[in-house]
Amino acid sequence: MTDIVLIRHGETDWNRVRRLQGHLDIGLNARGIQQAQALATALAGEAVEAIYASDLQRARDTAQAIAAKHQLPVKIDPALRERCYGAFEGLMYDEISDHFPEAFAQWRAREPHARFPAGERSAETLHEFSLRAVAAVTLLARQHQGGKIVIVTHGGVLDCIYRAAYNMGLFEPREFDMKNAAINRLHWRDSALHVTHWSQDQHLDKAVLDEIDRH
Repeated sequence: MTDIVLIRHGETDWNRVRRLQGHLDIGLNARGIQQAQALATALAGEAVEAIYASDLQRARDTAQAIAAKHQLPVKIDPALRERCYGAFEGLMYDEISDHFPEAFAQWRAREPHARFPAGERSAETLHEFSLRAVAAVTLLARQHQGGKIVIVTHGGVLDCIYRAAYNMGLFEPREFDMKNAAINRLHWRDSALHVTHWSQDQHLDKAVLDEIDRH
């Protein structure tokens, strides 16, 4: 069995205003930095053998805060990146709706094989993205049998992993949280993912973040 601590990166300014990031490399904002530090403190006492992160800065910097407490390197894995949204990236949600109404409707309907218009990069379908995300996490779990790993990634990856663990269809509405810098715990056991705790965020209470800010 492998213990997995699965983390969505800390907050960015684009998260706050609902501007779609995808593969664009957006850094943490001041609150995101606080969240990463609080997360690192919350996990400091746990026996972790490896820390992995997406190669995007918002995930790398969140992981680095955790790694500093454990004196471990952050192992970068581009397969843990967020979904690529093609021409949607960099736009506000209402701008996507205005510019690409048909594709926006497909996105909101969670159509697994819909491919959005290309931008700087070609978009992934939801099906392609899910295959990539689940394969990346399960590969790391297999490599650390009997240990505990931390994986810092993105909201879309968390969505795919939760659905894989509960055998949910990609098209089903999301009724679970994917909070920035919350703690999500899973086991990899019997060749399957099992959620044990999801969206634990007590370490992100305002009082805790305020205390971190004062230091």
